[in-house]
Amino acid sequence: MTELNQNAKASDHVLEIKDLEVVFDVEGGAVRAVNGVSLNLRRSKITAVVGESGCGKSVTSYSILRLIQKPGRIAKGSITFKPAGAEAVDMVSLSEKDKRLYELRGGRMAMIFQEPMTALSPVYTVGNQICEAIRLHSDLSPEQAKEKAVSMLAKVGIPGPEKRFEQYPFELSGGMRQRIVIAMALVCDPELLIADEPTTALDVTIQAQVLRLMKTLQKDLGTTILMITHDLGVVAQVSDDVAVMYLGKIVEKGDVRTIMKNPRHPYTRGLLHSLPSMGEDKKRLPSIAGSVPALTEIPKGCSFHPRCPDAKPGVCDAQNIPDLSVVKDDHEVACFRWREIENGDLKGQD
Repeated sequence: MTELNQNAKASDHVLEIKDLEVVFDVEGGAVRAVNGVSLNLRRSKITAVVGESGCGKSVTSYSILRLIQKPGRIAKGSITFKPAGAEAVDMVSLSEKDKRLYELRGGRMAMIFQEPMTALSPVYTVGNQICEAIRLHSDLSPEQAKEKAVSMLAKVGIPGPEKRFEQYPFELSGGMRQRIVIAMALVCDPELLIADEPTTALDVTIQAQVLRLMKTLQKDLGTTILMITHDLGVVAQVSDDVAVMYLGKIVEKGDVRTIMKNPRHPYTRGLLHSLPSMGEDKKRLPSIAGSVPALTEIPKGCSFHPRCPDAKPGVCDAQNIPDLSVVKDDHEVACFRWREIENGDLKGQD
């Protein structure tokens, strides 16, 4: 790729994460929850970070907004935010007292937290909380803030927005609360929206509605979205790009069509194979053997090898952690045996 093309591609990124390491200082030493993650988010696209619980997805997203609390800390790496029409900002270099950090949080960058009931205060009305976010990041009057809040409630599909504006979170259903959290995140027109498992606590029908809503708003507003999820079904519905994480590292990344049709890492193949299918007549869904180990018990070599059906003794368990290798174009995979998987020489998950 020419230098001109590289620069053009870099200008399309709203966020660039490079060699990010997040460490938690605990009794007995430090553990790495995120270990050398590099990820670029294309402007006005949806990127999904997918993996099982305990793989470092949420820690990565919290790092972007500098929400990691002690004993956690960012030990290494850079997180560069590139807002349109403004200078790039290295989020890692900002101190907790830097005014720019508070201007960015909730302003140009926003987050939808995993559980809406804990993201909303039970003692303030919905309208009060949305208006507070608006007035923190704008010079609008209380009347103008209310008008904008009601308009956003209507935009996210809440019926009777004027009435809901005056209600408390506990008076609303789970799906309604999640829509309000989305409205609160979008009301200041952020360039980057981080959605941390936004549909986990919702039933299937409401989950589908929320996903359609986010996709529609992303298209209408041009917002870049980072979607954190463990569900590849969700990824297939809404995402443009995918990064698969396992034990603090990205093991495969690429555009959604490539990852869904031609996965090269055994972990990605296992996640896809465990999805239910209408055409399959099976009593029990396939699953990945074992479970995600504790961060204090990460195995040597490829961290997935104890659970991998294609692990080769003396190769996968004896070398250093595999680096990401380019398969083609923007498709990368971190596996010692990905070429054999590509050639169909391994049993894999098929």
